[in-house]
Amino acid sequence: MDLDAIKSKLNQLQNQTSTTENFWKPEPGTQVVRVVPYKHNKDNPFIELHFHYNLGNKTYLSPVSFGRPDPVSEFADKLKSTGDKDEWIQGKRLEPKMRTFVPVVVRGRESEGVKFWGFGKTVYQELLSVIADPDYGDITDPINGRDIGIERQTPAEAGNQYGKTTVRVKPNQTPITEDKKLLESVFKNQANVTELYTEPSYDELKEALANYLNPTEENTDTTTTTNGVAATTTPTKNTGTTTTAKTGDVEDAFDQLFNQ
Repeated sequence: MDLDAIKSKLNQLQNQTSTTENFWKPEPGTQVVRVVPYKHNKDNPFIELHFHYNLGNKTYLSPVSFGRPDPVSEFADKLKSTGDKDEWIQGKRLEPKMRTFVPVVVRGRESEGVKFWGFGKTVYQELLSVIADPDYGDITDPINGRDIGIERQTPAEAGNQYGKTTVRVKPNQTPITEDKKLLESVFKNQANVTELYTEPSYDELKEALANYLNPTEENTDTTTTTNGVAATTTPTKNTGTTTTAKTGDVEDAFDQLFNQ
């Protein structure tokens, strides 16, 4: 029996449970949160992680998050450096995307403890801009910090594919809580967000990339374009359309990169 595999699976299942309990995302409408100091890095509550989204219909935490080599990122850089427009676009799609997490308590649900709120570049920039403003300063201060109002619009309300999140840091300074025990719990009972995700190995990501570039015949059809380059055509569910991606030169570059 492979004990390492058993331990890895157990850790994965435990992380899935932790993900449900430790993460929070705004629901449609308005809610209020308070960013709290991060137990595992008291100098900075913002944790930047990088992910590969929809790589073979899966999401992978990129080792780039920790300064470690990532074969998908390396391949993306190689594509972007070829000078070919199509390959540059493919490279941009493959490069890891940053998502920032911050520990918060949700107003009205303080007894649930600290959750991690994840957001994209726009919200991140807005929050950093407020903190950099001397009129606001450290909004995470336990006594003189400030709450954040969050308005979440659905895709239909926002008129786009993803919806919209708007944040507004409140002008009044307030404590995290007047409850001493609850305040102690906020500081003591915080997960390490980097341990809530499983970091794939270099070889696992390499295999995922190979499968992404060379899909199984069950899900794709191969055609030849007018310039003689092989392309894969993947059916798009419920639309009756197909999406075509140039892969001939991509696969050659892939083989060249990993055979060096």
